[in-house]
Amino acid sequence: MDKKINKIIKLPKIVADKIAAGEVVDRPLSIVKELVENAIDAGSDSIIIEFKNGGKSYIRVTDNGHGIDKEDVEIAFTRHATSKIKLADDLDHITSLGFRGEALASIAAVSKVELITKTANEKSGISIKIEGGEIAEKIHTGCPEGTTIIVRDLFYNTPARLKFMKTDSTESTLIIDFVSKLSLAYPKIKIRLINNGNILFSTPGKNNIYTNILTIYNKEIGNHLLHFKEENDNISLEGYISVPSYSKSNRKSQIFFVNGRYINSKIIENAVMDGYAEKLFEKRYPIAFLFIKVMPEKLDVNIHPNKKEVRFDDEKLIKDFITAAIRNSLNTKEAIPEVKVENIFKLKNTNKKDAGIIDIKISDNKNIQENTQKEAISIKEEQVDIKKILSNKREIERKMKDSPDNDNNSVSIKSTKGNVELSKSDTFTYEKNIEEKQAEKEFLALESDNINISYTEKPIKNPFNFEMSDIRTNGAIFNTYITGVDDNNFFLIDQHAAHERIFYEQLMSQYEREEKFQQDILIPFVVNVTFAAKNDSYNWLGFLRNIGYDINEFGAKAFIIKGIPMFMELDEAKDFLDDFLDNIDQGTDFKDQKKIDKIIMNSCKKAIKAHDYLDQKEIDRLMKDLAKCKNPYSCPHGRPTFIKISKYEIEKMFKRV
Repeated sequence: MDKKINKIIKLPKIVADKIAAGEVVDRPLSIVKELVENAIDAGSDSIIIEFKNGGKSYIRVTDNGHGIDKEDVEIAFTRHATSKIKLADDLDHITSLGFRGEALASIAAVSKVELITKTANEKSGISIKIEGGEIAEKIHTGCPEGTTIIVRDLFYNTPARLKFMKTDSTESTLIIDFVSKLSLAYPKIKIRLINNGNILFSTPGKNNIYTNILTIYNKEIGNHLLHFKEENDNISLEGYISVPSYSKSNRKSQIFFVNGRYINSKIIENAVMDGYAEKLFEKRYPIAFLFIKVMPEKLDVNIHPNKKEVRFDDEKLIKDFITAAIRNSLNTKEAIPEVKVENIFKLKNTNKKDAGIIDIKISDNKNIQENTQKEAISIKEEQVDIKKILSNKREIERKMKDSPDNDNNSVSIKSTKGNVELSKSDTFTYEKNIEEKQAEKEFLALESDNINISYTEKPIKNPFNFEMSDIRTNGAIFNTYITGVDDNNFFLIDQHAAHERIFYEQLMSQYEREEKFQQDILIPFVVNVTFAAKNDSYNWLGFLRNIGYDINEFGAKAFIIKGIPMFMELDEAKDFLDDFLDNIDQGTDFKDQKKIDKIIMNSCKKAIKAHDYLDQKEIDRLMKDLAKCKNPYSCPHGRPTFIKISKYEIEKMFKRV
C-alpha cells in the first residue's frame, strides 16, 4: 500500500486569522481587556465601556484619546500592525499596555466590528465596518476626537467556540471584575462601566487612588487601609494595605499592578505574606492594592499570551523591596488597632448575655412561637427509660384489659423525666441502647395497640466511650479553654473549636431543613459588595435565604438584611456574611453538595468565639450544644475540640503512684 504524502500549503487568510484569534480572543473579557488597554495607550482621560448579554452580543468602548489616522484605519485590522513598537530592541523598553498588533485583527476575525475614529487635526472622522475579517463598509462621518469600537455577535462565524462560553451572568462578572481592578491603577482617567443599559460605576478621574477604591469597593474596606510609598533607584511602590486586625479568608482582595499592567504574581503574593509574617492568623490574608513601577528594561511583559504575568530581571530584589515596605508600614502607630466609640459601647455589654439580641428576639411573636414549638418537639422526643417501661409494660396491659372502658385511647408510660401521656395513634421516639436489642422486641409489642415507635441507636457506655454529659465543667483558663472532669479524667475543651463545630453543624442542618428558623432584627443592616459579586447575586442569594437570612437588594451594589438565622447572634451573622461573600467564586455551583459543604466550612471560621469570656451558663450551653453534634470530637477542619488527661497520668506527674 502506497503511503499518502500530504502536501504543505499556505492556509487561506480567513482560516489563519481564525486560528490566530483563538490565541487572543477566548471570551468577551478578552475583547474588553484589549480595547480598554488600547484606549489607555491612546492617551484618553475618559473611557466608557458598555456591554450586553455578557459581551456576547454587544461590546462598545469609547475613548477621547488621540484617535487613528484615516490612512491607518485599514492596516490597523491586519495582523502584527502596531504603533507601539518598530524594532526588536523596543521589546526591551515597553511602556504601553498593548504592543503586539494582534488585538484588532483577532477580534475582527470572529465578530462583526465597527470602528469610528477621528484625530485632532482632521475635520471629520471615518467609520469602517468589518465582518469576519473582511471590510464591509468604509465611510466618512462626523464624530468627536477619539475612538469608538463596537463589537457585535462574537463567534457568529465560529459556532463551535460559542459552546465554551459560560452563562451571560458569569461572562458579565468576569468583565466587571477586570474593569473594576483596572480602574484602580488609572485614577486620572474617568472610567464608566455600563451593563445592559445600567451604569454600574463611574470613577471621578481626580487622580486619587483612594477615592477609586471607595467607588469600586466600599467604605468598610477603605476605613481599614494603610497608605504608603517607597522608592529607590530601580523601583517605586505605592500601596494600600489592611491593618493586621482586618483580614480576609482568601487572596481575592490582593490586586497588583506593574507599570500599570494588572498581573498575577506568586513573587508579589509571597512578598506580601512575608511582610505580614507573625501578624495574621493561619489562613487569613490581608487586603493589598500594590502599584509597582520598575524600569522597562528590567521587566519582560511578553511571557504570557494574555499578558497576565511578567518576569522580573531580579525577582529577589523585587520581593525583598515589597516585603520591607509592608513591614515598615505595619510598624507605624497607624497600624495599631484603634478603639472607636461604637466599640466602647459594645464593650459595656460584653458581660450581658446576648446583649442587644434579647430585645430583637422578643420583638417578634413568631420567634416566640417557634421556640415554643421546638420545646414541644424536645418533650415529644425525650429519652424514655426502656427498662422501666418494660417493668411496667405488663402492668399497663393488665390495667387496660381489666379496665371497664378498655377502649380508652390513652396509656400512661413512666419515663425518666416523668409521666408521658400517649394516645394510641401517637408516634413516640426513643433512643435504644445496643445492648437492649432483645428488650426492644418486647417493647415493640405495643404496636399491637397502634402506638407507632421509631428509634435512633445510641452506643452503650464502656470504658472506651463516654457521654459528653459526663463531663462536669468547672471554669475556663485564658478565656479559651474550658476545664472539666469526670470520675477518671481531666478535660480541656477548646471553646473556639467547639463553637466552630456547633456552628458548622447548625448551619448544615439549617441549609438542609425545609422549614427555616429565622429571627427578625430590630435594626436592619446593609452590606456592600463588589460590582462583580452583585452581578452574580442571582447565584448566591438563594443560598443565604436557605440558611435563614432575610436579604434583598438595596442599591447599586448593596443588600439589606432584615432577618438572620435563629441560632446566630447578630455579630456572628455579620461576620459569617462577610466571610461568605469573600469565599464565593464566580459562577459557583450551589447545587453541588461538596462545594456547599466547603463554602460553609470556610465561611464559619470567622463566626466563632475568640478569646471571649464565658460565664458558667454560657459554658453549659456550649457543652450541651456540642453534645448534640454528630461529631463533637473535632472542628470541621480537623482540630480536636477537647483533650483529656487521665487521673492516673496526673498522679504520676505528682509521683503519687
